[in-house]
Amino acid sequence: MVKKTRDRFIEVARSLFARKGVENTTMNDIAAASDKGRRTIYTYFKSKRDIFNAVIESESVDLLRNLEEIVSKTISPEQKLREFVHTRMETMREIVSRNGSLRAGFFRDVRKVDRARTVISKKEIKLLMHILHEGVALGVFEVPSIKEWAIVITNSIQGFDVPYIRNSLTEYGIDKSDMSRMIADMILYGVKKRD
Repeated sequence: MVKKTRDRFIEVARSLFARKGVENTTMNDIAAASDKGRRTIYTYFKSKRDIFNAVIESESVDLLRNLEEIVSKTISPEQKLREFVHTRMETMREIVSRNGSLRAGFFRDVRKVDRARTVISKKEIKLLMHILHEGVALGVFEVPSIKEWAIVITNSIQGFDVPYIRNSLTEYGIDKSDMSRMIADMILYGVKKRD
């Protein structure tokens, strides 16, 4: 029952955020639309930011599941890295595109985006570390500090979210698929072992 009530609040908040925007949605709105009292919502969430982060976290479940699938595949570390980059960027585009207010906030408020990213960044870093470890163990990657490189690579990929989602590099002749491939190449050639 507890999980059901919490999940209901998250679903209602997601819907209200998409329709009205995060800024224009109150905790009272979420409680009322959930057919629950205001006190009940505060049992599960301390603030609107807390419920917004829960919405982001629930949206990130698909992303993390897709990335975990790639890590567990029996393909080369190079291919895993390529698929990781493409899947991460495409899934983020889908998440942002289907959530109206998230989309608006994503392009407008960098701090809000960074706060939302912290929910999943650590998990992305750990998954990327698995790929880098595997590549080093097989002798195809040369990475002096796997954790530091995973952090930098994750943040680099995140830096391309907005241009990828907006497909804003087409004026330079670079579409989303080119961009995804080029980012993967840039990362791959940075970690690939040189003879």
